[in-house]
Amino acid sequence: MKHNDNLAAGIDDTIQYVTVIIGGQLFGLPISQVHDVFVPESVTRVPLAAPEVAGVLNLRGRIVTAIDMRKRLHLPNRDENTQVMAVGIEHKGESYGLVIDQVGEVLRLSGDSMEANPSNLDKRWAEISGGVHRLDGKLMIVLDVARLFGAMVSEPLAAA
Repeated sequence: MKHNDNLAAGIDDTIQYVTVIIGGQLFGLPISQVHDVFVPESVTRVPLAAPEVAGVLNLRGRIVTAIDMRKRLHLPNRDENTQVMAVGIEHKGESYGLVIDQVGEVLRLSGDSMEANPSNLDKRWAEISGGVHRLDGKLMIVLDVARLFGAMVSEPLAAA
């Protein structure tokens, strides 16, 4: 009866997610990890950076590394005229802007409803996923920031 103990103690086991769309797939970022949602402007390319690094930008006086999530996930480039959005996060003390196709809504979901990655989940999604939520016929992949950057950091070091 652990669940009832939690209710009696007033513990809320729901998690709020900022939903984003990348390549037609719904992802959720825990709201506790999201600092900003913004339209990236004047991104400066960084020579010799990894392909997924779109460049750096100035966000309210901070230098932010912009990560193109389509490139990170090996998806086709978006149309040049498409308006993009970015989600500002921090990882190990550094600021990043994850360049995505669209920002959705904020969802409050029960921690109990999160499932492990299905065995047939696309490898590109599975490598950055911390689990999934099934929502009205859609699958929301929970974006695991540590896994997202863990895979990126190891690639350049292995090539060096």
